[in-house]
Amino acid sequence: MVSNITGGSNPQHGAEPGTQLGALEAYAAQAHGYLSVGGEQLGQLPGLLRPMVLESWLRSVRGGVDPMDDNDGRGLRGTDLQRYRDAHPTAAVMPLVDKLLLRDATSTGLIVVIADQFGRVLSVHGNPDRVQAAAEAGLREGNDLSERRVGTNAIGLVVRTGRAAWIHGPEHFLHRMHQITGAAAPVHDPDGRLVSVLMIAGGVRVARPEILALVKAAATAAEMDLLLAAVRSGQDRRTADAPLPERLGLEVIGLGQPQLTVAGERVPLSQRHAEILLLLAEHPEGLSADHLALLLDDADLDNATIRAAMSRLRSVVGPSAFGSRPYRLRVPVATDVEALRAALDSGDADSAVRLYSGPVMPRSNAPGVIDIRNELRVRLRTAVLRSGDTSVLSRWTAGAEGRDDAAAWAAYRATVDRESPLYAQIEAKIRVLDRRMGADATQMQRFDS
Repeated sequence: MVSNITGGSNPQHGAEPGTQLGALEAYAAQAHGYLSVGGEQLGQLPGLLRPMVLESWLRSVRGGVDPMDDNDGRGLRGTDLQRYRDAHPTAAVMPLVDKLLLRDATSTGLIVVIADQFGRVLSVHGNPDRVQAAAEAGLREGNDLSERRVGTNAIGLVVRTGRAAWIHGPEHFLHRMHQITGAAAPVHDPDGRLVSVLMIAGGVRVARPEILALVKAAATAAEMDLLLAAVRSGQDRRTADAPLPERLGLEVIGLGQPQLTVAGERVPLSQRHAEILLLLAEHPEGLSADHLALLLDDADLDNATIRAAMSRLRSVVGPSAFGSRPYRLRVPVATDVEALRAALDSGDADSAVRLYSGPVMPRSNAPGVIDIRNELRVRLRTAVLRSGDTSVLSRWTAGAEGRDDAAAWAAYRATVDRESPLYAQIEAKIRVLDRRMGADATQMQRFDS
């Protein structure tokens, strides 16, 4: 059924300038043959693959991606995906993307894929049969298409390099994606940060330069739309009757001072206001005043205190941002907690450990926040220990929470060549931790006696 996605005609006639796709396919297929042999045969790859593709293949090999993997992995699904998608900045430009890409591309038998800044697929659009075929190849809503997870593909390359890219057939690292050609381009926010990736996928027709140009033009238009929205929102917020912003951003991981993002502008937020926003974002169904009070303080805040706090918070984010009875958000709030949880849900330990700059609101004593803090810490540490990835374990043990984590250091040591200087450094650290633990145990025995 995967062949339903391809469409198009003879691959010999759909060339990107200077490249005959038939020859490209043959060379890439030969490269897969060398890949299966491995060892010194990998030295043959530079003559068979485009430089950008070669570099991606080598990263995929080093990352342990299996080219024969036919399991598209665990992704975000159902309400978790819907919540994440609705709160993502890309939602604001979907009407424009629909106008520029979806209507024309999908009517010609191609599919359009929108992914987030990590390579996670937010949505797939097109003929139902071809969308289903794409899902079987791994282009499924909620799946992780980062290079680290599935090897070389157009979306993964854009996330990795920040530049537009196209990947044809056997240039994909995974065999199950060989019937796909994808052309993808990045979308950046007004601050220049990658927020999403647009891709047209299908058969050999997608390898034509005008398809990549179309995707790049749509991405540029989306960036302009985000910029104009930020300018308009910034102007509106300075007026007395400021309209409700379309979405908010909340950063609470590892920060002494929580940060609120409104229309692209980051402003400091008090701890109590950040606690309320985070708890409401975690409970989209809403919270009664009594329930919110219990999540904020074990001392059982009274309803008058809750009402006063909500009133002050409305003055910061807008008078219509919250409903009452129960208290609930009326605008999407994208939180770094949600992004970290999404990375963990998709099994992406590398992205998760990079997102985790420290505990969630480390100075907060709110019971509801403490629960979130502990949940993420335990889930992240478990993912790190299970990853078996040198770079992930290196980043974790370099941080405050992993610095004295004996189990993490032992897992890190297991990924390193015994003859390398790094192995000796890790071994020395483990010995220090062992001595310290022994001293602590001795002190406890003396105390107990």
